[in-house]
Amino acid sequence: MRVKSILVSQPKPTTDSSPYFDLSKTQKVTVDFRPFIHVEGLSAKDIRQQKVDLAKFTAVVFTSRNAVDHYFRLAEELRFPVPDAMKYFCQSEAVAYYLQKYIVYRKRKVYIGGKTFTDLKPILKKHKDEKFLLPSSDTLKPEIVKTMNSEKLNWQRVIMYHTVCSDLSDLTDVKYDILVFFSPSGIKSLLENFPDFKQENTKIAAFGKTTVAEAKKVGLKIDIPVPTPETPSMAMALEKYIKKVNKK
Repeated sequence: MRVKSILVSQPKPTTDSSPYFDLSKTQKVTVDFRPFIHVEGLSAKDIRQQKVDLAKFTAVVFTSRNAVDHYFRLAEELRFPVPDAMKYFCQSEAVAYYLQKYIVYRKRKVYIGGKTFTDLKPILKKHKDEKFLLPSSDTLKPEIVKTMNSEKLNWQRVIMYHTVCSDLSDLTDVKYDILVFFSPSGIKSLLENFPDFKQENTKIAAFGKTTVAEAKKVGLKIDIPVPTPETPSMAMALEKYIKKVNKK
């Protein structure tokens, strides 16, 4: 079946350089965007109930931009002046770059990993005497816990925000040729909003092992698993698939 329409379960990119726009143009397909999940921050009271004292930590480990936003928001709400000596360990360059929204980058100690959280492991190991705070959502990838525990680091997780299903009631249906998901929460949101959803001829593209596992758990067939050695990004995987089926 030829691909004419794709729904990406994320916000629409804010820059024209997105590979999805190129994909739409070169492959002559419609690409729509709609976030299936969103983040809701916890209150200062919620943090106190977790018995967390921000002043006891000498370093913060950031896995996402959401974690950065909610750490500094709650620090302000808790009236905790983040000290200049605080060290920041960021999973990726993108997270580290985003950190500049809150700190004067050149005057702080910022350490950057690579593509995955495990890339931070050798850097964390060199600073094992620090007291690490890890702000997160209510869901946390097992590899993060495994990495932090493997070196017997002094660390504590604090849940600062929740990932929740968005209200998609304004969508009449999700009759697209391909639905694209990036997290297990996105899959859950699909079924929460459309409990009678039947896959039929719709193709599912899923990024990451946990997303694939959740889709299979609820009985969905994965047609485009990502990443693979040949297609490390979702846009590349979609392009490869579309070229294959649309040339027939």
